[in-house]
Amino acid sequence: MKLGILDQAPISKGSTAGDALQDAVRLAQTGESLGYERFWLAEHHAMLGFASSTPEVTLAAIGSRTDNIRIGSGATLIPYYSPYKVAENYHTLGTLFPGRVDLGIGRAPGGPAEATEALNKEYLKNVFANEDRVAELMGYIHHDNHTSKLKMSPLADPPPEVWMLGTSVKSAELAGKLGMNYCFGYFMSNAGDMREVLDTYRNSFTPRKEGQKPQVMVTVTAFTAESEARARDIAMSSIVWGIERERSFGESGENDGLPSVEDAKRFELTAEERDNVEKRLQNMFVGTGGDIAARLKSLAAEAEADEIMISTNTYSIEDKLKSFELLKKAMDEV
Repeated sequence: MKLGILDQAPISKGSTAGDALQDAVRLAQTGESLGYERFWLAEHHAMLGFASSTPEVTLAAIGSRTDNIRIGSGATLIPYYSPYKVAENYHTLGTLFPGRVDLGIGRAPGGPAEATEALNKEYLKNVFANEDRVAELMGYIHHDNHTSKLKMSPLADPPPEVWMLGTSVKSAELAGKLGMNYCFGYFMSNAGDMREVLDTYRNSFTPRKEGQKPQVMVTVTAFTAESEARARDIAMSSIVWGIERERSFGESGENDGLPSVEDAKRFELTAEERDNVEKRLQNMFVGTGGDIAARLKSLAAEAEADEIMISTNTYSIEDKLKSFELLKKAMDEV
């Protein structure tokens, strides 16, 4: 079973964005040494707790400090950008790091309305034109749109591997129609829809080249530690961070940043928030390596997935690295 890493470059309280980006590089290097298939960076805008607003820039640094692991975006938010420019970015990365580059695309805003307005005032118009814009992008990635008057340099050989990130039948249908790979966001969706979405993708899949087959990846949130209690403590840091952001919605947000495990334990929750915590934990994979590995194998079988991608936000980079180490070892043993 292939495993991948999805990182959001979270900023811990008391740390800086620079620390978070260096931690992302270190995580990619560790993932490579452990045998993870790929390392993706998410895209967020005007969110003080995240340092990954321009994944393509950070990926260049990560690519230069790794050798084999695939690197990519999870996801490039296509309504903000010219499809031609996105293709230029990722053909350049693919030329620098041949056979290692992924382009994951999505259409979520990835930040507050003010950031959306600042990035592209025609965002909603582009969302409605998403199918045409994604098709245009695929043409540039696979050289179909290259004419005597419109050329691109450099052109990566092989071209970047393109993934659609989504949770809906609509996104699955589009990915299948355009011959894209599909990544289902289990960590951000109603998991009950997964089977319908993935069936739609496979049933609508049209190969872009001879022999191409549909490829499915499922992304989950997981926290692995040497005991279930420790894994839950680490997970609570991330959950409390989410609750803090919800409480400060609309404010400048000095508390935007992952709290330590100790601070999370001292955080006072309302009765409603305690119920919410339990619901969030149920949608995560939290426990020892053996327990999580068994659950992930079961999920992969249910989804008929080729790969599982893991998202893990922790206050301490050491806890994050240990979580990925324990999980990989357990998955190799199951």
